[in-house]
Amino acid sequence: MFSLRSPLPNRPSSEEAALQDPDRPYDGGNTTGFVSPAQDSIEGPIDLSEVLDLRRPHRYPVRVLGESWPERGIFAGDVLVVDAAAAPRNGRVCVALILGDIVLATLRERRGQWFLLPKREGGAPVLVDEDAGTEVWGIVRSLVRFQV
Repeated sequence: MFSLRSPLPNRPSSEEAALQDPDRPYDGGNTTGFVSPAQDSIEGPIDLSEVLDLRRPHRYPVRVLGESWPERGIFAGDVLVVDAAAAPRNGRVCVALILGDIVLATLRERRGQWFLLPKREGGAPVLVDEDAGTEVWGIVRSLVRFQV
């Protein structure tokens, strides 16, 4: 003998329920489709302290305040990663102290002596001499910009 049952109630899926009730958060249930084919190409989160090697004890992030230096691609608000233990190299941008002022300058070597070339054109080179109050604090390794 057969018995007739009433049809099953039409229950909405969780996505449909979420759509019907905007206050109900989506719980991720009843998803459809397939995994993205780009799944193998997705990288994990990028750890900037690892990329910039900030865990080294002599590396410091330094924010640029005041004037920018567009010729070298450095603008106000940028963060420079400075290595205080790096050996000076000709043509590198450095953070230097000149009579107590912190400045950005380009390093130049001439006849075994290091000079700081100021960022403004026509400025006279300054001899690096700790006894005279001029020293290189660190070499700029990289730059982080928050606004493009």
